[in-house]
Amino acid sequence: MSFLVFLCVILNAFHGANADSDSLILGCGLENSAKDGDGRSWESDSKYITGGNSVSVRAQYQDPSLLSETPYMTARIITSKANYKLPMKANKRYWLRLHFYPAVYGSNNAEEAYFNVIANDITLFKNFSASLTCKALTQAYIMREYTLAPSTSDSLSLTFEPVAGFAFVNGIELILIPDMFDTVTVIGFSDQTIDAKASNMQTMYRLNVGGQYISPTNDSGLTRTWYDDFPYLYGAQSGVTNLASANIKIDYRDLPGYVAPADVYSTARSMGNTKEINLNYNLTWVFQQINPNFMYLVRLHFCDFHYSKPNEIVFNIYLNNQTTQSGADVIGWSGGKAVPTYKDYAVYVADGKGDEELWLAMHPATETKPEFFDALLNGIEIFKIEASKNLAGPNPQPSEMLVKNEQQQKTFQSKTSHAQVIGGAAGGAAAFGIVAALCIAVYQRKKRFSGTESHTSSWLPIYGNSHTSGSKSAISGKSNASSHLSATAQGRCRRFSFAEMKKATRNFDESNVIGVGGFGKVYKGVIDAGTKVAIKRSNPSSEQGVHEFQTEIEMLSELRHKHLVSLIGFCDEENEMCLVYDFMARGTLREHLYKSNKPHDLTWKRRLEICIGAAKGLHYLHTGAKWTIIHRDVKTTNILLDEHWVAKVSDFGLSKTGPDLSTGHVSTVVKGSFGYLDPEYFRRQQLTEKSDVYSFGVVLFEVLCARPALNPSLPKEQVSLADWALHCQRKGTLEDIIDPHLKGKIDPESLKKFADTAEKCLSDHGIHRPTLNDILWNLEFALQLQENMEGGSGHSSRRGGSSSDEGSLRDQQNMAMHYSKLSLGSESELGNEDSINEQSNTTAIFSQIVNQKGR
Repeated sequence: MSFLVFLCVILNAFHGANADSDSLILGCGLENSAKDGDGRSWESDSKYITGGNSVSVRAQYQDPSLLSETPYMTARIITSKANYKLPMKANKRYWLRLHFYPAVYGSNNAEEAYFNVIANDITLFKNFSASLTCKALTQAYIMREYTLAPSTSDSLSLTFEPVAGFAFVNGIELILIPDMFDTVTVIGFSDQTIDAKASNMQTMYRLNVGGQYISPTNDSGLTRTWYDDFPYLYGAQSGVTNLASANIKIDYRDLPGYVAPADVYSTARSMGNTKEINLNYNLTWVFQQINPNFMYLVRLHFCDFHYSKPNEIVFNIYLNNQTTQSGADVIGWSGGKAVPTYKDYAVYVADGKGDEELWLAMHPATETKPEFFDALLNGIEIFKIEASKNLAGPNPQPSEMLVKNEQQQKTFQSKTSHAQVIGGAAGGAAAFGIVAALCIAVYQRKKRFSGTESHTSSWLPIYGNSHTSGSKSAISGKSNASSHLSATAQGRCRRFSFAEMKKATRNFDESNVIGVGGFGKVYKGVIDAGTKVAIKRSNPSSEQGVHEFQTEIEMLSELRHKHLVSLIGFCDEENEMCLVYDFMARGTLREHLYKSNKPHDLTWKRRLEICIGAAKGLHYLHTGAKWTIIHRDVKTTNILLDEHWVAKVSDFGLSKTGPDLSTGHVSTVVKGSFGYLDPEYFRRQQLTEKSDVYSFGVVLFEVLCARPALNPSLPKEQVSLADWALHCQRKGTLEDIIDPHLKGKIDPESLKKFADTAEKCLSDHGIHRPTLNDILWNLEFALQLQENMEGGSGHSSRRGGSSSDEGSLRDQQNMAMHYSKLSLGSESELGNEDSINEQSNTTAIFSQIVNQKGR
């Protein structure tokens, strides 16, 4: 009898958490019901909409990122105010999810659609543009999730009102959920509380801290998506990730199982085991896309699956520099090992400078004298709470470069058809002139550098092998180089004295030199009684100087990402300029590919992981919140590896950003490294983010073939790796030139996906090259194919198109879409770079091309 009672309780709880029969999933514009890629059935919305003028229209084009036609390929186009009446249970809480795919629907272009959306009396969107939002986030489609407070009504009135053009929606989900919220105290106002139980909220972030992406089908019954947290980590120290051992079972006890899946509570991020290091930093996350003048509910999930007694780990929690929780003790809260719990906090974000971000930080609570000085966290959820019946925020604005570059591409495409006619006549004469100039330039270049070879061994952002054309900086300007830095940059970087630099490097002992570049020598150093760093010291005769010094500081002071080298600080005194970075124990990627005595320890899987990490770092730069940042010197010496083989992009001295990009491109003298230069860039001297994509394509082939981007000792047709690899790829002989250490060890499908991606990166015209978002997806897919082979799954199951494989593809696509919007934008306004004389510029352009046939 007791078993039957227990079974009934379990079934009721399961029904309460899932409640599929009480949920509504509508495919807007569908004539009949249809299933999506997850097997969920979407029914037609036609019987729920009333009033106004609306039609069902199919999109003219399916973006490659749409792995399922349902619900995105059909839309409800609304040209006058219309209303959905959706049945719901009174006094119950619901998720409301709205799906938008801004495409062309018949004669309706979503770029012209601006509209309001109101749920009952709560404004969800005001003057909303799905097209602008997707463009700013570099996504093809978006989903917005809201949690609706319990209502006495038995229906939801969802109103779409065009402001300009029309309104549209592709999918609507109304999902019954348990009530998971209660009263929350406002941080900084102990006498004020927020009744979250009666509040409408918008989901802003949902992260599996220290863990991996969790798809809706793997959630605890509430179809939520959990993303990994590393893109939000701030600072040089990102702590360590922890995974519960297989024999540990998450014990929910009194906590409902739907609060968060066990996968969230079985992974965590902590500060590490070194007390001295932990006491000198905060474990910090930074969140953007935060609208001011709103209250935010921050839910933190905790589960200590390692320790079992109170006061072993005790820490303080801060939100926006306000003490949120003193003496947080997870075991003390939960009552035991592997027992999960969560805490809710409310914080108000005012409308002031710098208030568009939300900062979360943790630090050991030394005052409680815990046994271990550490902090841990398993999950983060952030919800925006309604203010005066409003949840709407402004449309995010795409960077000016993105907008202008798009206009430029359209102009270029329209002019191309006319130019083809004229170009045929002029091409013959021009080709002869170009070939002649090419031959002269290459000959002079070979004479000038005959017999020379770079000996750079870069362990941080240095300019080794960066054959740039630039003027030398006057030494007299070095003494006050930092005087032109912005206050923000100086405030976010530590300023070292020159005496500290000499102490860290033992007076710049030559035995500590770990690299030599155009800027100067790089030294291994130790600061703060044990922290290893890399110190780049300027060379008085360097071709890089004050401008590069300032650029590097301005860039890296604004940027924090797991896959970007972190700048710790700088020194600017006694006519000396030094930059201090995290020490990268394994050096450059190039050192592990060729021209070194290092063992061949780069497996294909590890190479893919390194490429993925570098792509994430570059993608972060390209999708800045305000300005797109173009690296301009992507190459294997500027991809560094830490002790865990994590790839980090370095060397930002040549990077461009800020108002200079408002024209859609940078009209600039050509700088970069030979062998990696974008042919469109040096032809037109106009820099775009696709220039980085071309360089990254060379890096991909370099990783695959383990040979330099340029090797003059080879036959003429093989000198340029980009040209030779493309030739072999198109003839089907690419496997003949891959690294011998990889032969027979690469999954053929993984190799094909990787090579196809690299080939597309090397397209002659930028408009034909993929974005870093697309590249990331393809590389993740190539990695999965390789892992499947190594795991023994075999090729036949993949070719069979099993549902598990399809689900994994969707998970990767969702991850790629997620990464596309993760960035901290730089607002640095950099000065114009030094000009160079016309002759050296011409040489720099044409010395890129060794094959006289040109491109």
